[in-house]
Amino acid sequence: MLLQASIDWNLRIHILDPDADAPCRYLCRQFSQGSLTDYDTVYQFGQDVDVLTIEIEKVNVDALEALERAGKRVFPQPSVIRLIQDKRLQKQFFRDHNLPTADFVLTQNRADVTAVVAQNPSLLPAFHKLGRDGYDGRGVQRIGSETDLPKAFDAPGVLEKAVDFEKELAVIVARNEQGQLQTFPTVEMVFHPELNLVDYLFSPAQISVEVDGQAQSIARKTAEAFGIVGVLAVELFLTKTGNVLINEVAPRPHNSGHHTIRANITSQFEQHWRAILNLPLGATTGYQPAAMINLLGEDGHTGPAHYEGLNNLLTMPGVFPFLYGKAITKPFRKMGHITVMDADLETLRQKVANVQGAIRVVSE
Repeated sequence: MLLQASIDWNLRIHILDPDADAPCRYLCRQFSQGSLTDYDTVYQFGQDVDVLTIEIEKVNVDALEALERAGKRVFPQPSVIRLIQDKRLQKQFFRDHNLPTADFVLTQNRADVTAVVAQNPSLLPAFHKLGRDGYDGRGVQRIGSETDLPKAFDAPGVLEKAVDFEKELAVIVARNEQGQLQTFPTVEMVFHPELNLVDYLFSPAQISVEVDGQAQSIARKTAEAFGIVGVLAVELFLTKTGNVLINEVAPRPHNSGHHTIRANITSQFEQHWRAILNLPLGATTGYQPAAMINLLGEDGHTGPAHYEGLNNLLTMPGVFPFLYGKAITKPFRKMGHITVMDADLETLRQKVANVQGAIRVVSE
């Protein structure tokens, strides 16, 4: 989707991806297969580009830092990626910069989690999160009571008190080198009950003006604290007492902003290019209320992907499917998303229900 946004501006895009058959290889000017975590691979790739950016945090930051020292423009900055790719550093950063977040304790291993809970049983229920390499719900374990302690990870992590929340929110914020900031409207996310990833979202979130002000302010303060250049996704909890807390952040275009391709004047993907190329940031106003539904591979299906019911979607006004070009479907793999728009909120919600029942990603 970053590539699609770049085509309108005739940008020459080179891609490094570990998958030799990645969908992006057919859209970019030059494609290289290689590991994103291998120092030499990343460093050599960066020699041939003017500006280097990422679309996933799991990348060799040492190589990015070396490229930056050599004069390459790397955005988001390697120092920001290093902080965010380790949830332990990320959470401590929030605390150090007075950014509101849930209570937490840093842990070294499973025994440490047990000792922390023994000293502070009121911390439960909590979530134990791996410090590194968790993604899309992986690397997160709920510790509801002491009987769940064996489920804790035997690796460095964060034990974070569970938040009694009303809603999960997100704000996409962009910042360029000049320090110009622009936020997108706050969205309301609904997570899959088992997979711990976004099932669908609504934009704008149905929240009070006061709560929206909190969310927007926190997103801006977070981007400024990091000093990030690029797009930052700030995921938030709205507590039942009306407070807004940061859950976690991602230094890249994010699932919570995919609807902006159709629903907003500037998409998050175009905004990322604007930010890292130090151009004026675009207006982010939404055209009308919108929803975004993640299109996941059906459980029990692995193999060549088939989109069952796609024709049904194409008969629905205000419904826009985006397929990611992944040849193989797997259970719950993200295969695309669907943006839904309507001026009436109730009609929008009914459309979402209709879309969810109209299409399945199965194997041929």
